[in-house]
Amino acid sequence: MQPFEAQPGDARATALRADEAEVDRQMQICNACRYCEGFCAVFPAMTRRLEFGKADIHYLANLCHHCGACLHACQYAPPHEFAVNIPRAMARVRVQTYSDYAWPAALGSLYRHAGLATALASAAALTLFLVLMLMTTGGLWHAPLAGNFYAIFPHRTLALTFGAAFGFAALALAIGVTRFWRAVAPADALRAAPGAALAQATHDALRLKYLDGGHGKGCNESDDRFTLARRRFHHLTFYGFMLCLAATCVATLYHYALRLPAPYPLGSLPVLLGTAGGIGLVVGPAGLLWLNLRRDPAHGDVAQQPLERGFIALLLLVSVSGLALLAWRESGAMGLLLSIHLAAVLALFLTLPYGKFAHGVYRSAALLKWAIERREPGNPRLAED
Repeated sequence: MQPFEAQPGDARATALRADEAEVDRQMQICNACRYCEGFCAVFPAMTRRLEFGKADIHYLANLCHHCGACLHACQYAPPHEFAVNIPRAMARVRVQTYSDYAWPAALGSLYRHAGLATALASAAALTLFLVLMLMTTGGLWHAPLAGNFYAIFPHRTLALTFGAAFGFAALALAIGVTRFWRAVAPADALRAAPGAALAQATHDALRLKYLDGGHGKGCNESDDRFTLARRRFHHLTFYGFMLCLAATCVATLYHYALRLPAPYPLGSLPVLLGTAGGIGLVVGPAGLLWLNLRRDPAHGDVAQQPLERGFIALLLLVSVSGLALLAWRESGAMGLLLSIHLAAVLALFLTLPYGKFAHGVYRSAALLKWAIERREPGNPRLAED
């Protein structure tokens, strides 16, 4: 593999190559210094390389967890003339990898447009569509229906619509991360991966190990103090999302296998899982938004803030509308609340492959590569043609 070299091309490609070249430059400095070697997986992975080709840069950019510890520890950080800022350099390349490996390729440009305004406009447009449907089929306000959502929208319609949207999102992400893996890992890497590597990568991803700053004290947010807040809010967000997904899966099992259609009582498993997940999806994203609003601009790429905030806003809209729907499902406002919630969920699913959610998928793939790589012979490898 050859080290990075710029080639002629269009403006966007030129900017991308400049971002990759900047990571290459900073990694060369870090590889000579090695002060941060124990901070996270990026730096020990870096030390196994003498040169940094495009695949190496894409891999390391997605292995970076953006915790900021290296920036606060770096003696070459701005205003030093070397201007080493690993979190920012990695963030700029990382978002480009999502776009480059996206499927379908034409939709990769959405990563540059899936901001807060786009997210809210999508949810608002879908809400308006569903509200107009209600107004033409039976009225926006109705007599209490004892929480029976299917009296508003038929079960089959909901299952087909949301199943297709979620299936497309899962397929698009799977193809995208497969393209990424083929670009950054040897062809037989996954086949030859020991079970211990798979277990290690899963463990590191689920625990968000590298959001502890490499020393267990956490990230640096707006100052030099360490905090585990970002890790904890990420955990609440991720596991809240997973609990909501589990609630949907259990409800599907109830409906098809046990012949128990919704609505379910407050003490039932689907409702308990959904409530716990909804609370996690309120507290977690609200905390991440708070951290995002007060983050030091030096910690990342300011241009990506709309992408991050758009995803957080959709998660908050899904969770708040879901909890409101549960609270007032036996009122005449259920149809309106159901329309808002379904629109938010559908907007989330449709934008999932082209928004901030992708970082978790690509980062997990990078963690798997690192888990495999760290079990290989420890001598630094020479870049190969």
